Amino acid sequence: MSYAAKVNAVRARRLGIGGHQSARTGTVEWLTPPYVLKALGPFDLDPCAPLHRPWPMAAHHYTVREDGLARPWFGRVWLNPPYGMDTWAWLERLAAHGNGLALIFARTETEGFHDHAWARATAMRFFRGRLHFHHVSGERARGNCGGPSVLIAYGEANARRLAACDLPGHFVRIAA
Repeated sequence: MSYAAKVNAVRARRLGIGGHQSARTGTVEWLTPPYVLKALGPFDLDPCAPLHRPWPMAAHHYTVREDGLARPWFGRVWLNPPYGMDTWAWLERLAAHGNGLALIFARTETEGFHDHAWARATAMRFFRGRLHFHHVSGERARGNCGGPSVLIAYGEANARRLAACDLPGHFVRIAA
């Protein structure tokens, strides 16, 4: 195999890792699969809910219009934040709130994951396989999310919910 062919093969593999529901799709609004919410809910607040949603994520929703990072949080929080560098601001806020579950990419080696998940969470559930998020229309995305996902629990009641749910994956208790 020529050098150019090897480089192209490596690029293709990298695109395979990142070739998912990315910024190329023109949206950052991806809905949590309903079966995940059903297995873990109910929730009192979703502070970063999409503007349009075919099903509720929680009893109360803040959208980009309300700026959920700036508003008060209450009760049990469901958090599926916009993925990217802003993820850590949302996770930091949930850790400070201390009562909720977050769904993010399992980028376990990153500084943000170390600071806001490993150091502050009560428990985690790493999904087996890759999730398929949904469009704001409710339609399931054709492609998977392109990376491993994890549910992060803050608070003992949320850790117990993760341990008891039937979502495929592996539960991990985090030592304080």
